Amino acid sequence: MSTVTEIAPDIFRICTYVPQADLQFSQFLVRDEEPLLYHTGLPILLADVRAAVETMVDPASLRWIAFSHFEADECGALNQWLAAAPAAQPACSANGALVSVNAVAERPARGLQDGEIIETGTHRLRFLATPHLPHGWDAGHLYDETTRTLLCSDLLHQNGDVEPVTSADVVARMRAMFEAYRGTPFDFYMPWTAQTEGLIERLARLEPLVCAPMHGSAYAGDGAAALREMAVMMREVVGAVA
Repeated sequence: MSTVTEIAPDIFRICTYVPQADLQFSQFLVRDEEPLLYHTGLPILLADVRAAVETMVDPASLRWIAFSHFEADECGALNQWLAAAPAAQPACSANGALVSVNAVAERPARGLQDGEIIETGTHRLRFLATPHLPHGWDAGHLYDETTRTLLCSDLLHQNGDVEPVTSADVVARMRAMFEAYRGTPFDFYMPWTAQTEGLIERLARLEPLVCAPMHGSAYAGDGAAALREMAVMMREVVGAVA
């Protein structure tokens, strides 16, 4: 069963905990004149996620189906959502649209250039291209300038069935995740490159009030500080063995 929490004005976290993976999967709904769903979720979770969306908006009214990068938990149920919402259009990076999404999606994606804006009504979401952060050269993030909410995909990833929103140390939780994944197929699932710190610093300069990851609690507080702490931690944990 999926739970719903409003993490910023008219931005809702839809979370489904999967015990087998000890991991939460979250989608985010921006309720506005042109509703936007960020992450489609895995197809197996679709029924629960759709039921949660229905408590806030008619799924048929969705206008945008957006995501960071081409991956099953990011956009695995894309075509099912497009079938449910006749006016909806996928929105992802221009690279993602060109290389992957337009080959599989039922309708062509809006390929977002770095800095491009999606206006949903009262919300204004800026796309920031972040190649290989968290992973994949097509990766990027949406930042809602209206509420100062960063939809940050796998950044600030935390394992476990944790609280919807926290001001606790999510970077320590992310470090624990990296350590737990050592020696497993998920080891090094976030790369460390010469561009990583610069890309994180660009996100930090936005000074988000809320950082909303797919996995784990949304972080409410000094988002810039949390992202900079994450960069230091990743350099120590991932960069040291890159």
